[in-house]
Amino acid sequence: MQGHRSRLKAVSTVGFLTPGLGLLTLFVIVPILLTAWISLHRGSMAVPYSQLEWVGLRNYRTIFQQDTFKTALRNVFLYSLANIVIILPLSVLLGIFLYQATIRGRNILRTMLFLPYMIPTVAVAIVWGYLYAPQYGPLNQILGWFHIPPQDWLASVNEALLSLVILNVWQTLGYYVVIVVAGLTEIPQDYYEAASIDGASWLQRQLYVTLPLLSRSLAFVFVILTINALQIFDPVYVLTQGSPVNSTNVVAYQMYVTAFNYGQAGLASAMAMILLAIVLFLSLIQLRLFRSI
Repeated sequence: MQGHRSRLKAVSTVGFLTPGLGLLTLFVIVPILLTAWISLHRGSMAVPYSQLEWVGLRNYRTIFQQDTFKTALRNVFLYSLANIVIILPLSVLLGIFLYQATIRGRNILRTMLFLPYMIPTVAVAIVWGYLYAPQYGPLNQILGWFHIPPQDWLASVNEALLSLVILNVWQTLGYYVVIVVAGLTEIPQDYYEAASIDGASWLQRQLYVTLPLLSRSLAFVFVILTINALQIFDPVYVLTQGSPVNSTNVVAYQMYVTAFNYGQAGLASAMAMILLAIVLFLSLIQLRLFRSI
């Protein structure tokens, strides 16, 4: 009887896992393996797989000899770092602020913060393209009220990447704030009461109670923020196409250009595998770092 129950449990477990694992295999694992296989071949996007020429690791050597790819790598790292430096502390500060019971209309504020994340990125990019317009854009008009010279924004080598960072912060900050607020709800209030009895100030309670107990939520924010930033594509495609002078060119956009403009499937796939390796490596390091805190 016990063995029969164990077999039934095993069969039911497999039955529940099969649909999810099947979809994961079909739409994630298989494309990754196919991309890895194509990265070891040379050929056009228009030819069948059977006509691709085996070149081994030559595509990987080639892309690291290209200045455009190295520039794209540098840009995406700078973009990701800027987003982390801005969004991570802001999400914590706003999350703690919006979690306070004394804040009136906090649910409305949370909703307003989260709404931009619900808007498609392409639509957001189009709107911000208008805001960044050098001649008639509202941002330069606002700067003029404070007697600040108009900025070139997306047309400037020094400002274009920062402009994309500002766009992303505006759109995605609310999402990470909601995650922080969710993490705060899991912290028992007994810890704060004990800290207050011991004479800890509000700031000390946040530093020595909130932040340590929020480490799991912060780890999730850190990892997801890094992954999303490294994969930036839509704003670059809509607003800059990597211009000016490759100052906003990133790996995902360089992959697109290499694959669909130049038809070099092997090189584009090699870039994709390098980006995947970077994402996995950084994610593992971040998870290990937060696990040790």
